[in-house]
Amino acid sequence: MSGTFVGMPAFPKAAREAVGDRTLRGNLRHATHTIRGKRAKAVAEVSDWAELREAGKRIKDHTLRHLDRYLLRLEESVTAAGGIVHWAADADEANAIVTHLVKMTGESEVVKVKSMATQEIGLNEALEAEGIRAYETDLAELIVQLGKDRPSHILVPAIHRNRGEIRDIFASEMSEWGRPAPEGLTDTPAELAEAARLHLREKFLRAKVGISGANFMVAETGTLVVVESEGNGRMCLTLPETLISVVGIEKIVPTWQDLEVFLQTLPRSSTAERMNPYTSTWTGTTDGDGPSTFHLVLLDNGRTDTLADEVGRQALRCIRCSACLNVCPVYERAGGHAYGSVYPGPIGAILSPQLRGTQSEIDASLPYASSLCGACYEVCPVAIDIPEVLVHLRERVVEGGPVTRDGNKVVLKPAKGHAAERAAMRAARWAFGRPGALRAGQRLASRTRRLHPRTLPGPGKAWTGSRDLPAVPAEPFRDWWQRTNGGKDEVE
Repeated sequence: MSGTFVGMPAFPKAAREAVGDRTLRGNLRHATHTIRGKRAKAVAEVSDWAELREAGKRIKDHTLRHLDRYLLRLEESVTAAGGIVHWAADADEANAIVTHLVKMTGESEVVKVKSMATQEIGLNEALEAEGIRAYETDLAELIVQLGKDRPSHILVPAIHRNRGEIRDIFASEMSEWGRPAPEGLTDTPAELAEAARLHLREKFLRAKVGISGANFMVAETGTLVVVESEGNGRMCLTLPETLISVVGIEKIVPTWQDLEVFLQTLPRSSTAERMNPYTSTWTGTTDGDGPSTFHLVLLDNGRTDTLADEVGRQALRCIRCSACLNVCPVYERAGGHAYGSVYPGPIGAILSPQLRGTQSEIDASLPYASSLCGACYEVCPVAIDIPEVLVHLRERVVEGGPVTRDGNKVVLKPAKGHAAERAAMRAARWAFGRPGALRAGQRLASRTRRLHPRTLPGPGKAWTGSRDLPAVPAEPFRDWWQRTNGGKDEVE
């Protein structure tokens, strides 16, 4: 299996195949239910959780409104602390910058902290094409890399694997990447963790270049922050001589005081911990302490276009906690691979189509990968109204193709397809604007209900192929109201 999502089918097809995999569904059900239960308990301990959630939302919204100002402040702060800032408009530019920086060191291998931004741009593949090998050091990312697999969860990329599968991957693949797995390795968590630790230790001690992302960037000091649970991040951030961090421009917060809010909400929402075991911060370079050279690559890659959408921009508040995935009934059954993106689940269904556009088959299908139950909004620690954005993006898909710009206004080009849906909406508008016609249609429908099919023909097949056609009531609501309210035709 390829390590990238290039060529993935649209969500409905990929999800249909995933739902048929009983092992996958069992793994997902067990993991998501366990995580969501622990998260609920951790959040319940905080009496002011609602206030923290609102504070996080306001900080993010304020920062996004003034993103240009805070990014320039960040650049000044990082530079003053001895770091070097690079600006990347898209994935190709970011990959070119990082590849060049690694080549400048003369090294042919790098160690990596878990980074969704580098997965988003396909950095590992770009480095490999230039003869540079990237080693993932997060345990779950290591499993994915050794298994020639793709990540399927924001927090736990290998959530679709069980312990037996992980043992088999370690036993068969570790020797090709470095230190082999111990003889007689079992699937007990302690033995698997020890095998990974021994395998990675030689890489940590040998590597001269580290590559990271960041959970947050503090504009006032130029400080970057990574939170993690294993300690691998601390090793990658402190041992190499050169550190290169690739970070999305939305990951910025104005001050240290703002950071305090997220260091409370992120661990409880993600790992259900009161605080992360490892919270690593670094500000530029310091003689004799940590890397001697630090580069920060600020990545746009569709974020500025997303920021221009007044409804969709709230997706940029995301702090990558994955709480929305763990409560989503669609994700639980379909898994992360079906989303065809490094960002799976509800947040991926609104973030990927905005970063990549809705022109491709898979990105046009993602806004429909939801039942709109609202569970994702309820658990989001920064109050992203994911159902609202999903409906907004569905409108974009239906209304048209590419997004164009008219000054600061977003304009959607009219779509050629969806004629049947538009015709149905026009018919509904006509009927609801004519009470007499609506009354006659309702009564006719109730009298012919026995003749109604269980499935719809033509374009309607896609809708009834996975759900029952609602039964027509024995009488219209209007008739019921008149019969039970003394013949009155109006609701008083």
